[in-house]
Amino acid sequence: MADKLKMYIDGEWCASGDGAYKEIINPCDGCAIAYAPQGTRDDARRAIAAAKRAFCADGWDETPKGKLSELLLSFASLMEENVGRLARAETLNTGKALIESEYDVYDSVGVVRYYAGLANKPTGQTYGVAADPNIMAMTVREPIGVCGMISAWNFPISLAIWKIAPALAAGNTIVFKPAQITPMSAVILFELLEQAGFPKGVANLVLGSGPAVGDEIATNPDVGKVAFTGGLAAGQSVMRAAAGGVKSVSLELGGKSPSIMFADADFDTAVDYALFGMFYNQGEVCSASSRILVEDAIYDRFMEAFVAKTAAIKIGNGLEDGVRMGPLISAEHMETVLGYIDMGVKEGAKLAFGGKRLTDGALAKGFFVQPAIFTDVREDMRIVKEEIFGPVVVVQRFHGEEEAIRLANATDYGLAAGVFSGDVSKALRVVRKLRAGITWVNTYGPVYPEAPWGGYKMSGVGRELGTYGLDDYSEVKQININTRPAPTGWFGG
Repeated sequence: MADKLKMYIDGEWCASGDGAYKEIINPCDGCAIAYAPQGTRDDARRAIAAAKRAFCADGWDETPKGKLSELLLSFASLMEENVGRLARAETLNTGKALIESEYDVYDSVGVVRYYAGLANKPTGQTYGVAADPNIMAMTVREPIGVCGMISAWNFPISLAIWKIAPALAAGNTIVFKPAQITPMSAVILFELLEQAGFPKGVANLVLGSGPAVGDEIATNPDVGKVAFTGGLAAGQSVMRAAAGGVKSVSLELGGKSPSIMFADADFDTAVDYALFGMFYNQGEVCSASSRILVEDAIYDRFMEAFVAKTAAIKIGNGLEDGVRMGPLISAEHMETVLGYIDMGVKEGAKLAFGGKRLTDGALAKGFFVQPAIFTDVREDMRIVKEEIFGPVVVVQRFHGEEEAIRLANATDYGLAAGVFSGDVSKALRVVRKLRAGITWVNTYGPVYPEAPWGGYKMSGVGRELGTYGLDDYSEVKQININTRPAPTGWFGG
């Protein structure tokens, strides 16, 4: 029988206030694997109140930096000890290949350790005041207080840690809401936070819907910052909700990212990264290279190799050896992706490969979709302009740098981009013209804890990871000290 999950509020594991539960589905076979409590607004308020008390009254705001580092290192070690448990839960809940889930856990451990290392490092500045040499001036960084976090379903562990680790390293308390359909690994993470020794009220987990829990996090006046990862429409809703409180907001939203393949690129490397950049995690990746731009001199050769290698991808249950692509996250999302594929055909694009639901044998009950490759597309087609968030790629032909740059930037999004070329000077020229926050040259997709993650245009606001991610969870305070105090005489006397 599937387990009933619990929320974690003020150091206690609990059900929702009204006792409601949601069935959590394994997308590989459509079977229930857990039941998640559906938190209410009151549950979210209770968590926020606990986080505020822990920060303001219980003294968390005065926690020594060395203690923050120590707690995070303990948490990282516990995650590492539980890689198998976390990865299996992630694969059961999302459908992704187990090897991907394991990588996500190890990568997240590295993120926690990175921020544990930053927690007790110097911050702030000193500055000279031209008007008065007797003023000693400085800035310090201080925690915001209660930080609310709302995350997406495609990388439940990674996206949670990208928020939790820097927020705690900066000395904040947190209220975290995972995606409604993928809560399983978040529950384990909070069990480990508890084991690591974080005091009650510092870290709170509330499961539930966006309209209830998510909206309360975004609008509650005791939440000083909201961090959100998800789709554009939901991100716009969070931004509007947070505007009433004029609170800090960071949004990591969607993308329609290009990979530019120049004729002088190492051919095998370009084809390999075209596959990896697009079909990793079933294409359910905000930074997926869903637009592949190929220089006309190698276009035909590229398409032949790309289609052949796509056809060889092993699709199936993520727990099986050798599987590199699992099911899509839900029946609803599968129908959305299939709808885009049908739309592309109706718009006149050529479906060069795939695009069907897979129902043979063990795949029959799951939400499996064959990778789809479109060619002969126009820039005004919806499959070229809109984020599909599935294994659907469009391939566009270009001639020369100027056209490649124009096509790459012809999108409302600006999250990521890749350039493949044997001419590094040319690659850097192109990169400097691309309106994207994350760029790669002769590689695509790797994420580093040290480097900021975020996009231009409608791909979001703010940055996660790196020192930028830590800064986003703090306030800057100016301190000015008069070393030779004396009356101003402004009003005489």
